[in-house]
Amino acid sequence: QVGYAYSEDLSPDALRSAAKTAAGIAASNQPRQVALPVAIPLPNHYPVSRPWDQVDINLRIDLIRKWEQAAFAKDERIQRVEVSLADSAKVVMIVRPDGRLVEDWRPMTRAHLRCTAEGVGPNGETVRESNGYNVAARAGLEFLDESRQTRLVDEAVHRTVFLLGATSPSPGEMPVVLAAGPSAILLHEAIGHGMEADFNRKRISIYANRMNQSIANDQVTIVDDGTILGARGSINVDDEGNQAERTVLVENGVLRSYMHDEMSAAHYGISPTGSGRRQSFRHAPMPRMRSTIMEAGPHDPDEIIASVDKGIYCVSFANGAVHIGGGDFSFYMKTGYLIENGKLSQPIKDVNIIGNGPEALSRIDMVGNDLKIDEGGWTCGKDGQSVPVSQGMPTVRVSSLVVGGEQS
Repeated sequence: QVGYAYSEDLSPDALRSAAKTAAGIAASNQPRQVALPVAIPLPNHYPVSRPWDQVDINLRIDLIRKWEQAAFAKDERIQRVEVSLADSAKVVMIVRPDGRLVEDWRPMTRAHLRCTAEGVGPNGETVRESNGYNVAARAGLEFLDESRQTRLVDEAVHRTVFLLGATSPSPGEMPVVLAAGPSAILLHEAIGHGMEADFNRKRISIYANRMNQSIANDQVTIVDDGTILGARGSINVDDEGNQAERTVLVENGVLRSYMHDEMSAAHYGISPTGSGRRQSFRHAPMPRMRSTIMEAGPHDPDEIIASVDKGIYCVSFANGAVHIGGGDFSFYMKTGYLIENGKLSQPIKDVNIIGNGPEALSRIDMVGNDLKIDEGGWTCGKDGQSVPVSQGMPTVRVSSLVVGGEQS
């Protein structure tokens, strides 16, 4: 069992009291020697050249005004623009009884632009829609180079005016093509959570008895990587003091590992994967995703779309939910297209995608060669804790999923 206590008072007496409280909860009959702390050097997966604490507030204001004006100028149908620029830095120190002492500086930045547009809908009616786009990373001002600023504005405007001419498709079960990048929210929710080791240790996850078994097409390899340079989900060290790593979860369709903190690693008799994460010092660590990615496969994206006679192509998602035990999920697709006779046709919006995670994974039958790691400001919630994450995937075809639309 885990004993956990925290203090917002950093006086020696308060820290000793918190330590005794935690030790009392996790009492053991075995005496333990505590080693003298020795600092351990860490790799740096998020080097920063222009830290935000050295950036004048006026420069930040100039940036957001520039984005606001650029969005209005991009399309006359844009009626309202909301812009935000946020940055933070967190310092974490971890001292372990075995003598490990690590200190990590964790920067973060996020730029967001949301537009509201008014125009003529597909049936000649007046339509008003809102949508947005954001970019985020463990980085400083250098992250917001000109190309990324341009993409921020262009994507926010495009995704908003796109909705003016979009309709909701007829419901039914059909092939679904997931676009490279943000579609990986389905990978994160429907598949990733089920591979966190605490759910498997407790026999909650549907993958609890599937280790070293085939669970997907041999084109499918899924990793959870904490070492991607500058990614929002990257960490130099987890919140138990273990260095981050690249963990192969599924290799050519075969389940190879879960994501482990120290408790689950001890249960399974293996080493931790550097996946013990927590929201803050007020929370106990548990197995969490970092950057969850499906690696590239052999197919050209155009080949994948051309293989579908009638289906949908998903571009962006708003949210999703999953039941860990059974693996059932539902996702809200914000923008996409109908696929008809192997080509993208009518723009579509507001679509519910319904399925089962393990079944959807087994139905992936084409994986594209266009892996894209999404730069969105994704945040993952679990047991009341939120942590920053990243995700990515190439274009993928799922042979059949239930699509819920408004048209009959």
